[in-house]
Amino acid sequence: MVCDLSTTTGIKSVDEQATNLMNSQTTYNNNNAEQFGGKRWNVEALYESCRLKVSMTNNGQTMTDAEVISKRKGLNGRWNFYVHYLDCNRRLDEWVDEDRLDLRTVRVPQRVRKSISTASFTSCPSISDLQQMDQQHSSFSVSDEQSSRGSTPEKQLELFRSPARSITGSRKRRHHGGSAAIHYVDANCTNISSEHSKPSVSNGINSYNPPPAPSLRGSMSKKGHSEDVLTRIRNVELIELGRNIIQPWYFSPYPKELTMLPCIYLCEFCLTYTKSRSSLTRHVAKCNLFHPPGNEIYRNGTISFFEIDGRKNKIYAQNLCLIAKLFLDHKTLYYDTDPFLFYVLTEYDQKGFRMVGYFSKEKESADEYNVACILVLPPFQKRGYGRLLIEFSYELSKIDGKTGSPEKPLSDLGFLSYRSYWFQTIMETILNIVREQGDPIPSQGENGEEEEDTQVSVSIMDLCELTSIRKEDILQTLEFYEINNYFRGEYVLTLTYEMIEAYQKSVEKRQLRIDPKYIRYVPKDWSKYRRQI
Repeated sequence: MVCDLSTTTGIKSVDEQATNLMNSQTTYNNNNAEQFGGKRWNVEALYESCRLKVSMTNNGQTMTDAEVISKRKGLNGRWNFYVHYLDCNRRLDEWVDEDRLDLRTVRVPQRVRKSISTASFTSCPSISDLQQMDQQHSSFSVSDEQSSRGSTPEKQLELFRSPARSITGSRKRRHHGGSAAIHYVDANCTNISSEHSKPSVSNGINSYNPPPAPSLRGSMSKKGHSEDVLTRIRNVELIELGRNIIQPWYFSPYPKELTMLPCIYLCEFCLTYTKSRSSLTRHVAKCNLFHPPGNEIYRNGTISFFEIDGRKNKIYAQNLCLIAKLFLDHKTLYYDTDPFLFYVLTEYDQKGFRMVGYFSKEKESADEYNVACILVLPPFQKRGYGRLLIEFSYELSKIDGKTGSPEKPLSDLGFLSYRSYWFQTIMETILNIVREQGDPIPSQGENGEEEEDTQVSVSIMDLCELTSIRKEDILQTLEFYEINNYFRGEYVLTLTYEMIEAYQKSVEKRQLRIDPKYIRYVPKDWSKYRRQI
């Protein structure tokens, strides 16, 4: 709970204050800076976690709320800030010049403790009591100090804080004294001097511990985003892969000496990274690969799939994961690739099999996931390759005799692609059953016109067996598209003419399909291989 001393006219009870404090979440003070005189914040005083308006274009016409992630001083002596645009995908994060900042709209963070003991107050605390509590219980460690740097002046806001125990600087922090929320307040409501707003540099340097390396466990799934400032900053400017020069979207743990360069040069066949084009030329002269290592298990025209064992081709698999992390924010990179199989989609030309995308899956998945990671490189997106990868993963599940589902969480684009695939596959399966088994039944339409209904008997489990899509994914898709309806005491699948027309139009646009007769895939009992090892 935060009391605004300039607007509070009444005093609430201690119980009500404690209840509000325990339920407090991250809040924002969106007061217009004009009512505070439109004073400008000093650009040198900006620090991490401050929020303000930032222009997304150089002309300054589109101002968007953004959060400062990091800052650096350029060679010209001007400050550059790495910002995240709120309510936007993190792939839009970028370095901006100080001229694109609206320094009249700065909001500074304050850490608010969400746990408070009502027994510690015999009456409603006064302002002096709150100030004394703030001084007594401000023992935050470096990890907390960096996220709530600086303090507001006495006339701005007061904080309730419960006694905080010592908090370590580890990546996963446990707040035994109650969790904390970030409250953003307008920095222009009073005159804030630089000594109140600048972070403590000396303490940060003396006691700062570098973040630990990513955990080397056996899954590439990650819930949420990394809160480590270093991993939130895109560290690679450009990569050159074959004929394409690509701007990455997210952080990837390439060697630091390479991230300092303007571009990283990659071999498009073995994915080895080099620091210059001349180094890449020397490498290509020695590289004997013209396709991904592993077995080619599918070829139809110029489209091929290669199966790569993460244990047998460890270096290639790790390089592939490094590339994937540049474009996947919801996954964390792990270096133990032994439990994974990688299926690389390639397009053949006169120089070889060029990588288009890939998906990976665990050799033994307790949750029956048939995809752990899936990616189409940006130059090949919106051309049907993502749908092709998804379709191929389910064709392999059919051969394995199992139902499958992608590993969660999915990215926003990945979820839309999967839901579209599920809908079209379910529609295709139902229509095939109708053509084979359905008998037309005369009926009367809404406008009195004569129509024909076709009724067949099909269950959810039948759809699971025919498509290898997991039951939960089928039910979710049917519910989203309002296909599963309750009618006369039972659930029925209803396909309208609009749904069928939409499906037929989408099928006409699909130029790439998997032909099962070209698949050369043999299932393996990986538990047997594990016992032998």
